[in-house]
Amino acid sequence: MNSALSTVSLTRRGFLAVGTGTLAAVALAACAAPPRYITPSGPAVRAAELARGGTGRVTSIDLVAAPTQIDLAGTIANTWSYGAIPGPVIRVSAGDTVQARLRNGLPADTSVHWHGLALRNDMDGVPGATQAPITSGSDFNYEFVTDQPGTYWFHPHVGPQLDRGLYGALIVEDPHEPLSYDDEWVIILDDWLDGVTGTPDEVLTELSSGMGGMMSGSGSHMLMGARSSLLGGDAGDVAYPYFLINGRPSADPETFTSIAGTRIRLRIINAASDTAFRVALGGHRLTVTHSDGYPVNPVATDAILIGMGERYDALVTLADGAFPLIAAAEGKDSNALAIVHTGSGGLPVSAASIPELSRTVLTASMLSATSDVSLPQRTADRELTATLTGSMMAYDWSINGRRFDPANPLAGALGVLEGERVRLRIENTTQMWHPFHLHGHTYQHAGGGPRKDTSIVLPGKTLTVEFDADNPGLWAAHCHNVYHAESGMMTVLGYLVS
Repeated sequence: MNSALSTVSLTRRGFLAVGTGTLAAVALAACAAPPRYITPSGPAVRAAELARGGTGRVTSIDLVAAPTQIDLAGTIANTWSYGAIPGPVIRVSAGDTVQARLRNGLPADTSVHWHGLALRNDMDGVPGATQAPITSGSDFNYEFVTDQPGTYWFHPHVGPQLDRGLYGALIVEDPHEPLSYDDEWVIILDDWLDGVTGTPDEVLTELSSGMGGMMSGSGSHMLMGARSSLLGGDAGDVAYPYFLINGRPSADPETFTSIAGTRIRLRIINAASDTAFRVALGGHRLTVTHSDGYPVNPVATDAILIGMGERYDALVTLADGAFPLIAAAEGKDSNALAIVHTGSGGLPVSAASIPELSRTVLTASMLSATSDVSLPQRTADRELTATLTGSMMAYDWSINGRRFDPANPLAGALGVLEGERVRLRIENTTQMWHPFHLHGHTYQHAGGGPRKDTSIVLPGKTLTVEFDADNPGLWAAHCHNVYHAESGMMTVLGYLVS
């Protein structure tokens, strides 16, 4: 890392340009006797990686992040991507090693975060906490073991870059797969405005000005009146002109072709930045089998509510005909559409309304982890609280009353010791819902609920989860609304030096 970085003024962008050495120095300067944390490059991180073992098989991938264009049913938008939108599906078997070389062809710093994986800390892709940023024109080699089967994905962790086309699926297959199905489809949901009504950076600047400025007419990206009872009130902040399934809008939908009677595994990923989706397949019920990569006791439902960063797997046996797969943008009076075609019949239109969307809608509270992945009963060694605070009016989103400060990133960090059972209370004191995401770990909802890494926390509600502190390092914990996170709703879960 360039030694000049140590003299950078730590604005938010400056923070993204420093590595862990500077981070530690900043922490020391900020407090006379700061807690000592295990560093991402420390021996404890390597020891945890070695303990995972692995198959020894290696999958090598080349990713190129670069400017590109997307065709939105005739509207051509300039954006950034890993080639196609979504990026390539990376498929490995549990225990395999991923070697991913990222070449940065963007006019800005970037990184890759491997969302949901309990990988080694220095490969987590969070500049300023786990690695130096990947500067324009340079490369970075990620290497990690993928020990847990499941549906995961990858995206940048620099500014609001997620709200461009920089995302893709990472599927870790189970070599002893217990489910029986004939085929599987990866379904990635997204909200889109980049290159159409503005850029994500413009949106962030506008939102950060506060609601007062927006109400005076300066906020062309501001969404007013989006309401959802499922989300407890306000459904989102940003007005998106398009909602996509696998990079395609409703006017030019993705089409999945099969034959009647085929049993399909759906791997559904919400890669959006500000939108929850209610997902349903016309004429069918879905049986949910996994949440965030981990198996749950199967539950049949008509529709699934999925927040940003969440993933759900579901099984469905296809009927004969043509059916709309709809991802309704929750509270936003619009939808994304794909077509499932197994036989004769006309194609559904984008404006189709299907009864499944208003019948039983599954949420995480309706799920329970299977016995083989439930955390063993154990008394918590440590209890932590992450209170989600802030308001839309001031756009001052924060955790425990402290907006994430790039000049002092470990201030307010949640400290744990390796080996502890941790009980974490996520208290939402705001008037908006937040999808809370913890890096490097999978927790379990209290009371035998599902194992997850991203969970919807409704306004005025508290979600209690538990996890084992078995993956040392410095781990981001934040709202997965990218504009809330970039405005301050983020902290660090740090492993203390014992």
